[in-house]
Amino acid sequence: MKQASLSLRLTLRGGSTLFSCLSNSPIFRVTDLNRLSVASITHMAPQVKEMPQADGEKEEDPEKKKKKEEKAREKELKKLKAAQKAEAAKAQAEKGSQPSKKAEQKAAKKSVSDENQEEYQDPPTPLGEKKRLAPEMAKAYNPSTVETAWYQWWEKSRFFVADANSKKRPFVIVLPPPNVTGALHIGHGLMSAIEDTIIRWRRMSGYNTLWVPGMDHAGIATQVVVEKKIMRDRGLTRHDLGREKFVAEVWKWKEEYGGTILNQERRLGATLDWSRECFTMDEKRSNAVTEAFVRLYKQGLIYRDHRLVNWDCVLRTAISDIEVDYIDINKRTLRKVPGYKNPVEFGVLTSFAYPLEEGLGEIVVATTRPETMLGDTAIAVHPTDQRYMHLHKKFAIHPFDGRKLPIICDSELVNPEFGTGAVKITPAHDPNDFAVGKRHNLDFINIFTDDGLINSNGGKEFEGMKRFDARVAVIEALKNKGLYRGSVDNEMRLGTCSRSDDVVEPMIKPQWFVNCSDMGREACEAVEDGRLEIIPKQYEAEWFRWLRNIRDWCISRQLWWGHRVPAWYVSLEDDSYKEFGFYNDHWVVGRNEQEAVDEANAKFPGKVYHIEQDPDVLDTWFSSGLFPFSVMGWPENTADMKTFYPTSLLETGHDILFFWVARMVMLGMKITGSVPFKQVYLHPMVRDAHGRKMSKSLGNVIDPLEVINGITLEGLHKRLEQGNLDRNELEIAKAGQVKDFPNGITECGTDALRFALVAYTAQSDKINLDIQRVVGYRHWCNKLWNAIRFAMLNLGKDFVPCKDLNVGSLPFGCKWILTALNKAISKTVTAMEAYEFSDATSAVYSWWQYQLCDVFIEIIKPAMSADDNSTSAEIKQSTRDTLWICLDTGLRLLHPFMPFVTEELWQRLPQMPGDASRKESIMISDYPAAVEEWTNDDIESQMALIELTVRSIRSLRMTYLLQPKQRPEAFLLCKTDDVAVVLEKCAAEICTLATLASVKVLRESDAPPIGCAVNIVNEQISAYLLLRGQVDAEVELSKLSKKKDDISRQQEALSKKMNIPGYNEKVPAHIQEENLAKLNKLMAEMNIIEEANANFEKLLVNSR
Repeated sequence: MKQASLSLRLTLRGGSTLFSCLSNSPIFRVTDLNRLSVASITHMAPQVKEMPQADGEKEEDPEKKKKKEEKAREKELKKLKAAQKAEAAKAQAEKGSQPSKKAEQKAAKKSVSDENQEEYQDPPTPLGEKKRLAPEMAKAYNPSTVETAWYQWWEKSRFFVADANSKKRPFVIVLPPPNVTGALHIGHGLMSAIEDTIIRWRRMSGYNTLWVPGMDHAGIATQVVVEKKIMRDRGLTRHDLGREKFVAEVWKWKEEYGGTILNQERRLGATLDWSRECFTMDEKRSNAVTEAFVRLYKQGLIYRDHRLVNWDCVLRTAISDIEVDYIDINKRTLRKVPGYKNPVEFGVLTSFAYPLEEGLGEIVVATTRPETMLGDTAIAVHPTDQRYMHLHKKFAIHPFDGRKLPIICDSELVNPEFGTGAVKITPAHDPNDFAVGKRHNLDFINIFTDDGLINSNGGKEFEGMKRFDARVAVIEALKNKGLYRGSVDNEMRLGTCSRSDDVVEPMIKPQWFVNCSDMGREACEAVEDGRLEIIPKQYEAEWFRWLRNIRDWCISRQLWWGHRVPAWYVSLEDDSYKEFGFYNDHWVVGRNEQEAVDEANAKFPGKVYHIEQDPDVLDTWFSSGLFPFSVMGWPENTADMKTFYPTSLLETGHDILFFWVARMVMLGMKITGSVPFKQVYLHPMVRDAHGRKMSKSLGNVIDPLEVINGITLEGLHKRLEQGNLDRNELEIAKAGQVKDFPNGITECGTDALRFALVAYTAQSDKINLDIQRVVGYRHWCNKLWNAIRFAMLNLGKDFVPCKDLNVGSLPFGCKWILTALNKAISKTVTAMEAYEFSDATSAVYSWWQYQLCDVFIEIIKPAMSADDNSTSAEIKQSTRDTLWICLDTGLRLLHPFMPFVTEELWQRLPQMPGDASRKESIMISDYPAAVEEWTNDDIESQMALIELTVRSIRSLRMTYLLQPKQRPEAFLLCKTDDVAVVLEKCAAEICTLATLASVKVLRESDAPPIGCAVNIVNEQISAYLLLRGQVDAEVELSKLSKKKDDISRQQEALSKKMNIPGYNEKVPAHIQEENLAKLNKLMAEMNIIEEANANFEKLLVNSR
């Protein structure tokens, strides 16, 4: 039977939920029971449509009848209130227009509030100066107000700048350089939050911290953006402009629009050393790229060869593996392809026959790319396949040009159990076939031009056709020749370019490659011997698997934007072939053209020649792979290189472990002789709250700035409309936003977003980001704000912090909060050192929320409000001193996670006059360390006993529905004197936390008074709550009885409906489901009422 979920929540003061009742599986949560009476236990299930009555059934639904009665009563009540209001108005008119005393007080209060408003508003702060704070704290936390001005002051004060000459131990992170075309997304937000948290913590812990900002030139992405802009603005292609002018346009665009993302990093509070900001194509980084290429070439690790590459026919360049997105296709699927008017069909396996020579018949093959048969140069079979033994060393005849295709035997490629057991081989356009071609010395026939047209090798019938138009034409031609054998649906993975969305075409091109076999082995050894640590450790297996099977890396790209390959082709006067690049041994490499000429002279002495530089540029990942040491000034032996390299940590997403991290390690070890960083921390990928990948077409992409600043639903829609989604995608995306963000996104501020993202890192390799959790942390910031407001009010304007706190003489609560703080510090530091950021946030949050705010601030309120006699004054001063230490230490503990609100609150704390140790900013203050004299295990165990006792008493309050204003007496029956002494000593704390009038500790020989409810705390303590005079059990039992009767009638009527003949067949399924949920809800309510009934009957017995 399906269960309905009735939600009745019971929450104590302070917000802690202590009770849930399970009955027939529904979960009941009880909220604010102190404000709940029996009469308020009402039906909370959603409204459901009435089920049609069976024929002849006249009885009215009791619930419906009840609702009519309630409406009638409400109507009469409204009439009565209206009459009373009219009577009151008449009386007021007779008294004249004199305002009431209450109204006068309210108006006076508002007038004073208006006069003092300036005291709560921060005055304007000139740019870069320390923030000017209002004399009084605002009554509520406002993130946009709090986060103003601090960053500009930090930056101008050079708090972020590292000193290469410092004697402090260095700690260095290089920011993974975002693309120059990029805008901030939530992945950047996560990365920035984690890295800045680490850097701030290390800086406060006494390290010489350096966090280097940089930006990647993003070859393909940037070229595509600028090409589109030129076409849109001027109707020109890059070829119309020419290379030199086009590159000038890209630089112009970069200066105007590029780098937006680094400015957005400031909004996230990122304490990057902006004095060291760099760009992968600035002069120093370009020199480093050239130097690295030359050195690796001279070591024989860079070479030029004709190899199969991923080719983009739209961009007309080779692309890296990371730029290929794979789409799983399960059946025939139509998909849009750039440059084609109509969608192209994929997911189809087409079979056709090749005629055999000597009249031997035919051999049938199958392919998902029929157009590539124009470049077939063989047919492969398995050497043991009996069906084709007679065809070994025979030939098939190509139907369009008559060339002979050898039948070859290949056990590595061919599976005789799959399909016909015969495989067409196209060495120039398929990775597996390329390997077969090499093994069997086959011809490699390229049938495509760079822009994806059929070239002359494809035959006159198809020459000039687009490749997917040729697919249709080839199939039609095969049909005409009687060679077509049909097609079936076929599962496949389709590779597309992430930049252009074009279908990737494997093509043989002359390219520059890096030999990675030895470097890959060395990178594995670095992890094995501990020189490099990968965190989380689970990614080590993937590291080894990839590097042990690494292929050589194609590093050349047929683009104009990027680092030009520092290689020149030498054309000799007596060369037989004059085509550029024809001879692989005619290349020379140099740092500049003069070096290239010198190399050519040495290589071809006495020859007449001219040289021309390779027009290709290097893969963006090549320059990014040098980043950890190129940012330090390599190849020069700079002060930064000496002090800060190798770096300490690389923090990035696990999705680029191989494409970037592995390449940095390989290049760093080969070029500098050491690993570029000692540790790698791989953060999870951010998904939406439902676990889906963020996608513009789903409308679930989250912009961190929209979370920080807040945005309406209309604003979210507008962002979608400014994108490039088609109409259908736009509607789907908008519907997704309406579902996930019906009221838009609340302004959360940077601190709440950062804290939420760092706390989420416990979710392994994926983060399912729920914005409501961020909103929750924004509310928590308000709690912090109010804690400091309470402190400022109670410390007083003349408070001076104590220099030396005598812990031994402190009250119990003060000793406890300090030992709890010590434990929080230890947990936080331990977690940070282990990169367990979620545990760190949990430790900090728990101390602030559950120990400082929920307990300590509550138990010190009586002391703070006590009269200043000699004893209470001393206790009050000790309590104030402890509170100040807690706030100062707690804010420093929290600062790396929430930099803005902690800076503002810390600056408001009273200071010791002439304290030279106090720093100008919290961000350069010392991070808390555990203080040995604060640790007190006895106090901790005593407080644990008190908290257990308080929870037990609160449970009784909930059970008997006591209101917050009701303060009964409590009696604690103790079996041992040791426990009794502790409880007697802490009676005041128990009274405060459990909202009691008094607490009396009883020994075993004592008896609690009549009229008490009892709860067992543990084997040594029983808690008695005197409810006589607080609760009228008979009245409550009467209410419960009426409620029980009402629910029984509803249950009976609903059960009768659900048991009529033909119910399951005649009543719609959704109505049946609603009725079942409704019945379960009623059953659950009945269980709650019966439990409450038993409690009050027990109380009635105990009261007699």
